[in-house]
Amino acid sequence: QLVTALGQERKKNPTDDLTSALVSANVDGESLTDSELASFFILLVVAGNETTRNAISHGMKLLTDHPDQRKTWLEDFDGVAPTAVEEIVRVASPVIFMRRTATQDTTLGGHPIKQDDKLILYYWSANRDEDVFDDPFRFDVLRNPNPHVGFGGPGPHFCLGAHLARREITVMFRELFRRIPDIEVSGEPSRLLSGFINGIKHLPVTFTPGGAKSRA
Repeated sequence: QLVTALGQERKKNPTDDLTSALVSANVDGESLTDSELASFFILLVVAGNETTRNAISHGMKLLTDHPDQRKTWLEDFDGVAPTAVEEIVRVASPVIFMRRTATQDTTLGGHPIKQDDKLILYYWSANRDEDVFDDPFRFDVLRNPNPHVGFGGPGPHFCLGAHLARREITVMFRELFRRIPDIEVSGEPSRLLSGFINGIKHLPVTFTPGGAKSRA
């Protein structure tokens, strides 16, 4: 209801914000319906929150398990951040899979696919493809190139919030390293039981604020 009301308001009084851009978008004479507009906001707000926070949690675990990679990043945070963030997303693969429907008959990898066949795209597997990545099970914050599909794509199904997610992950680790530089994972994470989301519900960590050892 909130999104619908906001969309109607922006149709009458457009500004330079994202909502105005979405409600005024027109492709081949068609604009977004109210339900499609709501779906966009669910993707941007809800889906982005779920996947980004899981990527951050997995990243903290990876950096604890691989202190050499953490050291490499800390020695040049801004310079290494772009590749480190991409590597965290690749290894974490917060979204395990997506389903697509074939729009026409085709062949992929020698396998025939019929129109309307339902296809499962396993991002988790693709991000560990030995034909694409050198030593794919190694966590390497300097990995480049890194053509992972953690954000989906390439093509029209690329994540709308990818740039925001990259920024959020970068800012989070910058602040963690600046404010509590000795933070590390202190136990096994409590994982979400899901075949769709590679989620972490709880991650125990230790750090020293003001010289006192704390737990969170």
